[in-house]
Amino acid sequence: MANIIIPTPLRKFTNNEASVESNGTTVQESVEDLAKQFPDLNKHIFDAEGKIRQFIRIYVGDEDINALNNENTEVDGNSVISIIPAIAGGIR
Repeated sequence: MANIIIPTPLRKFTNNEASVESNGTTVQESVEDLAKQFPDLNKHIFDAEGKIRQFIRIYVGDEDINALNNENTEVDGNSVISIIPAIAGGIR
């Protein structure tokens, strides 16, 4: 089981859990399993086609999955997956 780190803005959908163990051999499968455990996360992580939203960055360890094999990046029981939602705002 991979360990998924839940960002603070999404913890209200995971019963305030900071990390959750998830089954899957790829990032996609692991994040889908997370969403099955906490269905309210679906609309925040996946688009209408079931793909991970473009504005969300996901890391396996210290590596952005976009530099690896995207959502098909393999994970194992020692993997730490971090979900990083985009944050907008600031002063222009």
